[in-house]
Amino acid sequence: MRKIWFAIFAIALIAVACQPAAKEGIEARDYWLRASAAGENTAMYMLLQNHGSAVDELIGASSNVTDAVELHKTTMDANGMMQMSPVPSVVLDADAEVHFEPGGLHVMFIGLKQDLKVGDKIQVTLHFKNREDIVLTVPAQEEAGGMHMP
Repeated sequence: MRKIWFAIFAIALIAVACQPAAKEGIEARDYWLRASAAGENTAMYMLLQNHGSAVDELIGASSNVTDAVELHKTTMDANGMMQMSPVPSVVLDADAEVHFEPGGLHVMFIGLKQDLKVGDKIQVTLHFKNREDIVLTVPAQEEAGGMHMP
């Protein structure tokens, strides 16, 4: 009987050890940006997921293909007109997702230094208040149809 209990315990221990580890920190996925011409502006969209148990903030982004990168939010004014405005940061609640999408939050690239054609990829660094930067290689697309999964 002792051998049976030992075998059951060993199998249970192996099963627990084979479970995938829980994700930690912040994950970026489904990232893409709109193709655009040099001198123009464009926007990047993505999903950020905070797998941690503490609140964090996206406090900015940077890239070497643009003069400036800002966090923006699109809102509708009292007259029904859409307006984009900069936001200082984006709060990432513990164990929550934040969607950056057309018509909502987005990362704005102001004054592109080069053409970004469909299929081109650029490096973008996301900066957080309490975590290390995340460096992404982001593809240029026309629309969200082919979102990138890392």
